[in-house]
Amino acid sequence: MPLRVFDTRQTDESLPAPARIIVVLAAIACVLISARTAHAEAPKILCEHVGTDDTARPIPQDLVPAMNAAFAMRMPDREVMNTSVFRCAEGHVLVCTVGANLPCGKADTSRAPNPAIERWCRDNQDASVVPAAATGHDTIYEWRCSAGRPQIVRQTLHVDPRGFVAEFWKKLP
Repeated sequence: MPLRVFDTRQTDESLPAPARIIVVLAAIACVLISARTAHAEAPKILCEHVGTDDTARPIPQDLVPAMNAAFAMRMPDREVMNTSVFRCAEGHVLVCTVGANLPCGKADTSRAPNPAIERWCRDNQDASVVPAAATGHDTIYEWRCSAGRPQIVRQTLHVDPRGFVAEFWKKLP
C-alpha cells in the first residue's frame, strides 16, 4: 500500500469525543496566549518597524502599568485605556493621557490670534488672561488683551520635533 501524506477521508471524528475537546481547548489556549503576547508587544514592535508615525493609537491594557508609572498616576485600567494613546517616534513608543487641558494632538504654534481670541479681547479690552475656551487647549502660548488687542504674554509649553506638546508625551522604556 502506498504511503499517504494526507488522507482526505480522515476527519476529527476519528478521535474520541473527549480527545477532540482537549485538542480544541489546547488550540484555543495557544491562540489566546499568542494573541496576548503579540498584543503586549504590538506597540513596541510597531514602533520599531515604522520608526516615526504621528498617528495616535489607543493603548492596549498591557501598557496600563507603564502608563501609570510614566505619569505617576494610579488610574484604573479602563480609564487609562479610554483616555490614553501612543504614537511612534524614532522607533520608540511615546504615550499621552488626555485631560481637560492636556491635548494629545499637535500643538497650536501660531502666533496669530484666532477669531475667538480676537472676540474675547474685543469684549474684555484689558483682560490679563484669555481663557482656554478662547485660545484653544492646544496653544503653547499664554495670551492677554491690551486695549482690545490680543497679545502673547509668553510661551508656556514646548513642541517636540513632530509638532506635539513635549510636556504631554512620555517615552516608554
